Amino acid sequence: MKFEIAKSIEILERTPQVLNSLLLGISEEWLFNNEGENTWSPYDVVGHLIQGEKTDWMNRTKIILSDKENKSFEPFDRFAQMTAAKKPINELLDEFQELRTANILALKSMAITEEKLEMAGIHPALGKATLKELLSTWVVHDLGHISQISRVMARQYQEEVGPWAQYLGILK
Repeated sequence: MKFEIAKSIEILERTPQVLNSLLLGISEEWLFNNEGENTWSPYDVVGHLIQGEKTDWMNRTKIILSDKENKSFEPFDRFAQMTAAKKPINELLDEFQELRTANILALKSMAITEEKLEMAGIHPALGKATLKELLSTWVVHDLGHISQISRVMARQYQEEVGPWAQYLGILK
């Protein structure tokens, strides 16, 4: 599929709703269990997504579109959520929704053209990255973490499904 801002926004604006459907009102075992040492629980993933809304996607978009000569991105702390104050999941999901809504409104207001999509910034580890690549990555990042949450939750019943495990690709 060819990148289009409108198609990307279709996914980005739905992510909070998907997370609310998956995570609101469920037991703490579903929220806080993970896949083992150094892995993330669904709760951790939501915290990570909040950090991205605060410090990654739109900040880097603004750098790319700026008139500044230096287009270097600040490194993103992918583990910042691990030291953040613990809040109830409903508060985290509300915060994510508010941040995402504001970021989508800001993105829509930028009137991004095909020419602007080819503008680039400098990622600290990956080097040159265009705005189109950044925005595409934002969408795939959301989908990847939705998949991760589903996988982590499914694996909580890995032993419980018995012989059906062989038919359940999410458990492999």
